[in-house]
Amino acid sequence: MKKMRTYLTVLTMSAFVLAACGGTDDTNDGGDDQQGSDEAGETEGGDDDILSEEEVTEPSEDGVLHVSFGLGESEWAVFRTEILPAFEEMTGIEVRAVQVESGDLVNKLTAEIDADNVTIDMFAQDVNHLTGLVSRDLVEDLSDYRDVVPDSVIDGMMEVSEFEDELLFLPYRPNVEITFFNEEKFDEYGIDLPRNWDDLLETAQALEEETGQGRVAIKGILEDDTVLHMFDFIRSAGGDPHQFNDEGSIEAMTFLQELWPHLSEQSTTANWDTMNQYLENDSIYLGKNWPFYIGEFHANGKDEIQAYAGWEGPEGMSHALGGEVIGIPRGSENVDEAIQFAEFLMSQEVQELLVSELAWPAVRSDAYGLVQGYQEPYFEAIRDALEHAEPRGNVPYWENAEQIYIDAFQQIVVNGEDVESTLNDAAAEIEELREDAE
Repeated sequence: MKKMRTYLTVLTMSAFVLAACGGTDDTNDGGDDQQGSDEAGETEGGDDDILSEEEVTEPSEDGVLHVSFGLGESEWAVFRTEILPAFEEMTGIEVRAVQVESGDLVNKLTAEIDADNVTIDMFAQDVNHLTGLVSRDLVEDLSDYRDVVPDSVIDGMMEVSEFEDELLFLPYRPNVEITFFNEEKFDEYGIDLPRNWDDLLETAQALEEETGQGRVAIKGILEDDTVLHMFDFIRSAGGDPHQFNDEGSIEAMTFLQELWPHLSEQSTTANWDTMNQYLENDSIYLGKNWPFYIGEFHANGKDEIQAYAGWEGPEGMSHALGGEVIGIPRGSENVDEAIQFAEFLMSQEVQELLVSELAWPAVRSDAYGLVQGYQEPYFEAIRDALEHAEPRGNVPYWENAEQIYIDAFQQIVVNGEDVESTLNDAAAEIEELREDAE
């Protein structure tokens, strides 16, 4: 334990120096590295120390962990140069990264467990894509390891890690959208930041009138980004998006229908990546997105792009919780070693490093000690948003349900069709999917 503290102290000192030198600017390459919640970037190839699936055909030997994490190039660089050397020197356990596409993980683990040939010892998976792993019984029950989870881990990450009172995953990396705004433009037009729905509509209308076009954007690209925004609006109205035709859902979709004509036309193409581009080139002045681009705004001289948690609905504020949790495949021969690595990743020192260098939200509430300078207001917004973050919810029929939400958005918000009848039809389709899954 003393040796662990020593290495973690060294890691913390290294992180502090890098943060003071503006480490985030050098390590965060932008959208290709991190696509937020459901769009988490895959480990990129082209690095000699990342193994392909084809290169790993046998279980790892003693003292070696095979791990599959969805890291971008700059993120992997931080792991390779900072985190893994400290862990390997501290424990003597070698960590080898294996590239497995997120969409292939369930089928790969199913085949390996059936063949009693599990080659992956640990993986990270999106918090909203866990149902297939659980329904197929592909992960170890980690309930006996609850004591390795720090008390300061945020509640939402524990919620998504548990299924029927069993701890099947370990919290690792949360994510949450914050609301970016162009401070110079808001000052120029004398407009206050919107704090509730009424303010949001008035802000969109005022900027449209002042500039001759919409300057507020939501992710209306008719993809999964759009669905997450729908969940935020519905829950902040007190609705249940999984029911989808209750009072809160009707109120939220009615408001979006009213707001839509005053939004930027770029809402139709705004997603995890393009939202940053639109903010950076001043074509929009306000929009929600994941925080991975904070360092790039600063590096590109766009410090006027600031952030806050966002606006409340009639029943409060709600943010979709994104991010990843750690799983250990059933049948891994290196469970204890994987637990050691998971505990290391959840440590305050490692979490502080990830916050300061990669602008990752921390999985624990006490890991913001290295945030300083230009980063401070952004992480204040992140911490505020995380207090109101709720998991989308893992349901076995999600793959088919997602298109129902997208179609409803198209019909109601874009086409202006009747809210209640459209939601009633959509809710009936969702209920049918739910019954078929039972």
